[in-house]
Amino acid sequence: MAQGNDEHIIEAIGRSRIVIRNGRVVEVGEAHINDCPLAKRFAYPIPAITKDAIRMNIEHRIKAFGMCTENREILDTREFVGFGASELLSFGLHAGIIDAAVLACDGAGTVIVTKPAMAQGIGGRMSGLVKTSPHQSVMDRIEQGGGMVLDREYARIDQLAGVALAVAEGYRNIAVTVATPETAEIIHRIHPDTLIFAVHVTGLTYDEAESLVSVSDLVTSCASKTIREIAGAGALLQAGISVPIFAMTQKGKLLVLEKIRQSGEPVLVKSTRLPALGDKQPSPLV
Repeated sequence: MAQGNDEHIIEAIGRSRIVIRNGRVVEVGEAHINDCPLAKRFAYPIPAITKDAIRMNIEHRIKAFGMCTENREILDTREFVGFGASELLSFGLHAGIIDAAVLACDGAGTVIVTKPAMAQGIGGRMSGLVKTSPHQSVMDRIEQGGGMVLDREYARIDQLAGVALAVAEGYRNIAVTVATPETAEIIHRIHPDTLIFAVHVTGLTYDEAESLVSVSDLVTSCASKTIREIAGAGALLQAGISVPIFAMTQKGKLLVLEKIRQSGEPVLVKSTRLPALGDKQPSPLV
């Protein structure tokens, strides 16, 4: 690959648009929020969300695990948050509740993973991936580890095509992360048995949130006001308070409850009206 073609665009830390070229952060956009309780707990914490803080956090990720470079690490067993998308999908693979997860990975695009450590290694440290460039060594490691890459030539991000490939390969209990209501609706219509996990939802309009929630099994809330309102009101289960995950279906609820059942951590179970939100929310909610 020519050096000039190595470009990755992510939306992270309050949906700031970040451009990484040849392993260097070349652009950092304005964040939609200025405070996030999760950001304070990052490996490289962000006490206050500013452009400089975002840049330093992303530069730390590049140095620490090779994000958006040929050195990208793809395996991890550490839990960064108890009920994050990658943690739940990794657990689902471990428990046999799902047999394949369709994710987006920098340097590879849409991928199918079947190993818990790969689901966590890819998803646990990846923010909203908008565009990526192919890195052959990253794709090689994914495939050598039992995963599949949808598009080795262009590292295309296409979650619908990823689900279709997983179905064609014989997987039946498939989960997929989806960031747009249009993609979620099509997957739900064509592959209705797929577990849809809605992610990267900060800034969704009321109509977008309503559409996404209506076809999703699990929805992360990020810094979204509309998701808290719409998903929270209709959820069967909420996990977490500051940045909650909402289970919208029995299938999503089962995954969360089984993770709780197999965990050794103490947990509070209480019947209540949802959403149940604490005073430490991202600010402002958008």
